[in-house]
Amino acid sequence: MKLTYKVYPFQSSDPKKKSIGDIVILHGLFGSSKNWVTVARFLSEFGQVYAIDQRNHGDSPHSDEHSIPLMADDLETFLNDLKIQNPILLGHSMGGLVAMYFDLMHPGILSRLIIQDIAPRSYPFAYDNEILSMSFPLSGFNTRTEIDTEMAKYVKDTFIRQFLQMSLERKEDGSYHWKLNVEGINHARRVFDDVFSFDRISNTRTLFLLGGNSEFIKESDLSIMDRFFKNNVKVKIEGGGHYIHFTHQKVFLEELGNWLQNEFV
Repeated sequence: MKLTYKVYPFQSSDPKKKSIGDIVILHGLFGSSKNWVTVARFLSEFGQVYAIDQRNHGDSPHSDEHSIPLMADDLETFLNDLKIQNPILLGHSMGGLVAMYFDLMHPGILSRLIIQDIAPRSYPFAYDNEILSMSFPLSGFNTRTEIDTEMAKYVKDTFIRQFLQMSLERKEDGSYHWKLNVEGINHARRVFDDVFSFDRISNTRTLFLLGGNSEFIKESDLSIMDRFFKNNVKVKIEGGGHYIHFTHQKVFLEELGNWLQNEFV
């Protein structure tokens, strides 16, 4: 599948600074490249950045098929089409699973790997309320506030609703629609099952950026990370949850920038 993407050219404030290479960002479930503008601009100080819309998200095509291996294939097509070699790959949540799977299945391709708040294991599809909040008919709603009020019946968390509504678009005729393929994602309920049920090892230099209070990371996950990724560093952002690139952005960018600077001195 041919994916849409946004490019942030390398623009260092230091004229003597050289690019460390191309950086590719993979968003999480229900997200898109729109969620990563600030991070992408920050990373463009280090190299050219590509923020991808994965299948069934953002402006990329919809498909009835939605799986980690297929999204890794989409990524391979993207890298080949743009002739991107040895990229640095940053993946959050679902995007992190895609990034880890791609690296394990394509050894030696990546320059570096950055994974935000996800481990290489199976996860349940625990998004029934999010799916319901985007499944009611949008005809008859005149404002985003009206839609938000209806969504609140299913998702109480204002932050999550606002996150989901980044994929809510108004057409020229005034009607609203979801850019997400909500139905397709709903039918892919095993998307996070048994993805890493193989014995492969990566030697790619890897950074795990973890939320200190994240429900997605267990203590036992740390040894799983070590089993698959032999050359990794883990950084825990205290008080952070699953969306540390937004909720703890200052610390997140500091840790990310420090690691990249140390890696490419």
